[in-house]
Amino acid sequence: MSADLLDDLLRRVRRLEAIHEIEQLKYRYLRACDAKDVDGFRDCFVRQGADLDYGVLGQFSDREPLVQIFNQVARQRGGDGAWIVHDVHHGHHPSIELVDDHTATGRWTLGFVTLHQTPGFYTQASMEYHDRYVIEDGCWKIQSSHAKPLTSITTPLPAGLMLGPGPSA
Repeated sequence: MSADLLDDLLRRVRRLEAIHEIEQLKYRYLRACDAKDVDGFRDCFVRQGADLDYGVLGQFSDREPLVQIFNQVARQRGGDGAWIVHDVHHGHHPSIELVDDHTATGRWTLGFVTLHQTPGFYTQASMEYHDRYVIEDGCWKIQSSHAKPLTSITTPLPAGLMLGPGPSA
């Protein structure tokens, strides 16, 4: 096998590994959202200088204000200690493009469901993420994420609805 062919195969394997690592990063982010895992959520983003636009939740130039909003909204508990908000985030159709060895862009479609016990509504929505990823301390992190709404429907929860306990976080 020629040196050129080996170099090409190595380049292609590294590209595939980088795309896989970025997909795993986004899946960790989505699971952290559903599990109400503040530390796991925070760890998906660069430590400083993030460019985050989450629509009605706000625009942020660092991860910490977004982490605070996540903590306030997703981790609300009722008087009985049960979660008030139950979320399900499903990322679909990833399209990852490597810019260079340390930078990539990505687009994802998000399917999202939230059950909010107080005041009592159900929302099913979809949006598209436009992300930028960078290597920080040897790992891919989200440097930029802009969420663009696509569809949404909200309806009242039926009276007497009983929700499961949710994550144990």
